[in-house]
Amino acid sequence: MSKLIIIRGNSGSGKTTVAKELQKRLGRNTMLISHDMIRIQMLNAKDPEALPLITELLKYGRNHSDITILEGILPADVYKPLFDTAVAVYGANIYAFYYDLTFEETLSRHSTKPNREDFGEREMRRWWREKDYIGTIHETAISAEMSVSDTVKIICSAVEAG
Repeated sequence: MSKLIIIRGNSGSGKTTVAKELQKRLGRNTMLISHDMIRIQMLNAKDPEALPLITELLKYGRNHSDITILEGILPADVYKPLFDTAVAVYGANIYAFYYDLTFEETLSRHSTKPNREDFGEREMRRWWREKDYIGTIHETAISAEMSVSDTVKIICSAVEAG
């Protein structure tokens, strides 16, 4: 049975880093869907213009991958149709995680990223969403104290136990 891992949170949280590490650890037949990759690099679009393609990729992952990882900011209200589709397609095989960090922590993490010059505090404040939980899918909170390694271990344990 195919499983879906969702990793969400504000810009600069660490979602992409964890998603890439998860894909490495989980190995072959693990599909990674990156919100930024699709929205910015593939489509050069704004939210919610990427919604139809991400939805199709989610379905593709269900039919062709053992595990699909969906990572991105993915604002809960904008992407509600995607999350509803995820529930319809994956059922109980969804493992969702949300980076519940302060704005200051995300800003600090952003300052260590290679793309730190692409945008800064002003843009991040404009994009910021406090505790933007999905609501219809249970999300486990990832805190600032959790390292990349800790987060990957927690997610893998949840997926393996499920």
